[in-house]
Amino acid sequence: MKRVVMIFTGGTISMTIDPVTGGAVPSLSGDQILARMDEVRELAEIEFREYGKHPGPHITPAMMQEIALLAASECARDDVEGVIITHGTDTLEETAYFLDLVLDTDKPVLLVGAMNHSEDPEWDGPANIRDAMLVVMSGQFRGLGVMTCLSGEINAASEVTKTHTLQRDTFMSFDFGPVGRIFEGRPVFLRRPFIHDHIGLATPVEPVHILKCYAGMDIIPFRSCVTGKVRGLVVEAMGTGNVPPLAFDGILEVLEAGIPVVLVSRCPRGVTDDVYGYYGAGRNLHAAGVIFAPYLNGQKARIKLMLALDRTAERQVLRRMFEHRE
Repeated sequence: MKRVVMIFTGGTISMTIDPVTGGAVPSLSGDQILARMDEVRELAEIEFREYGKHPGPHITPAMMQEIALLAASECARDDVEGVIITHGTDTLEETAYFLDLVLDTDKPVLLVGAMNHSEDPEWDGPANIRDAMLVVMSGQFRGLGVMTCLSGEINAASEVTKTHTLQRDTFMSFDFGPVGRIFEGRPVFLRRPFIHDHIGLATPVEPVHILKCYAGMDIIPFRSCVTGKVRGLVVEAMGTGNVPPLAFDGILEVLEAGIPVVLVSRCPRGVTDDVYGYYGAGRNLHAAGVIFAPYLNGQKARIKLMLALDRTAERQVLRRMFEHRE
């Protein structure tokens, strides 16, 4: 039988109800989860690694790096077909994108989670793990980078985001759609990811902050980034990449302090572009040195900037890494 390695990090997929608080908390180990899944054990020989029992919001970039090193080690084995990682859904897309940027393998690496805990009659964890196993075993999804597999959809880590707080089909790729689906118990390949960047194993540079623009935003949040000596800043701008006038002044101060600024849109769909030319608009921002990140949301742009800064702080090099304009 082919061999698949599963890395368990916690999340809702591992949760049971705590009798003291009455809320769901991570408690199940990998072997306890797999013990409920005889059907999955029949698909391949499974080895599992216990990373921890962490809720999604407790995952940090340093922990993502540890998970990446563990996944890289397993992918390097000739006898391993692919790697599946269980993860809390709140930060699943960030860890997935981190891994996508740093791992150098054509073997499928899939992140799975659950929207219902293990004591819920509608626990979706086993189905998501089974589907991920089918994806790994199919051989159709090699060389696509890191993917997520939940609710019957296979999405590229660079494109997917969590869109709903509770619904099972929360993970979607707004602009491009899934790279594959589970149809009648079998994986169906649909397309390759639109963008698949690679940085390589790197140590995330911190702190990198995110500021979201809003009507009437002033300069104060940007000045706090300068005085706080952040290493990089991601700005979630309006529309195609426009900010209020005082926010523009604040961005200029951040740039003058030598801090790289990456710009995304706060809109869930569409691309950033330097279309407009008024004060605070994209054309002036780009000319001032702001780096545009097309098709990335704020949390993913932050992950990429943290890793990129381990390679270089040179603005033009960072721009080439993000903008894909050449």
